[in-house]
Amino acid sequence: MRVVEVTTFGDPEVLVARDAPDPVAGPGQVLIEVVAVDVLFLDTQLRAGWGQGFFPVEPPYVPGDGVAGTVVAIGEGVDPGWTGRRVVARTGKPVHEGSPILAPVGGYATKAVARTETLVEIPDALGPHEALALLHDGPTGMGVVDRAGIRPGDPVLVTAAGGSLGVVITQLATAAGARVIGAARGHAKLDLARKAGAEEAVDYTEEGWADRVRDLTGGVQAVFDGAGGPLGRQALDAAVSGARFFAYGAAGGTFADFTAEEAAARGVRLIGITDGAPEPVRVRELIERSLAEAAAGRLRPHIGQTFPLERAADAHAAIAARTALGKTLLTCV
Repeated sequence: MRVVEVTTFGDPEVLVARDAPDPVAGPGQVLIEVVAVDVLFLDTQLRAGWGQGFFPVEPPYVPGDGVAGTVVAIGEGVDPGWTGRRVVARTGKPVHEGSPILAPVGGYATKAVARTETLVEIPDALGPHEALALLHDGPTGMGVVDRAGIRPGDPVLVTAAGGSLGVVITQLATAAGARVIGAARGHAKLDLARKAGAEEAVDYTEEGWADRVRDLTGGVQAVFDGAGGPLGRQALDAAVSGARFFAYGAAGGTFADFTAEEAAARGVRLIGITDGAPEPVRVRELIERSLAEAAAGRLRPHIGQTFPLERAADAHAAIAARTALGKTLLTCV
């Protein structure tokens, strides 16, 4: 099989394709013939050396934590009925024993091993690429929107609204009745946010953008922050007392640049990515729900670009340059 490895921490060029022996499914595992691989922003950060104190990855390693394909072999104790099914699955490993947070490894390959508890069958009405685009963003988006308790007419802010998760959250929040304001960088991403359902979109590279959000809404009831860093701190200025601030993105290198105590002083509840993280069974339920919504045409992931597996470095470069719209996938066939 072919894999792409991070040979050392560094720029995208450290991603190198090579031949490798086919993996073997162990107890409780299946072997998947991969047709597409999810590319996470986190993959690009870890490749560059970020997060070493939390994510246990060390070169050389195969990055990635999401694949779509067909089950071609099963390990001991696995229901034979999985064989031949089209599935999406996560390949990552827990950052520490018992953690629901997975380090993204094992996915950039033409064949991948996954644990059965991560398998979700792809509905007949859905293609593998569309299903894969929701493997991570579907449960994350549904989880935070469910927790936000949105009421019809509530104004909410979505940062990184032109990214794949931002597009999903915008659709879900709009379906819940929210007035969504999207914040992103550049005309293409702002247009994508509007197409996803945002009532208005603002460019957060422009000075005073958070003030504009507040002028448009009178202050938002929830912030869904996929940007992090200083932009996350600025987004806090758009929130009213009693708002919830969901900090799940670190595109700026860190999560939102303020503490829970600072948020509380302004009457805002900060909810981080590990606060109340759902158990694996709940994550699987949310993935299944996301795929069902997509199969019914009520949820539409935006796949902005695909690259062959061998060009993983180009995919990472596009994400790093902030030119990628929506979801980025690698294809194996």
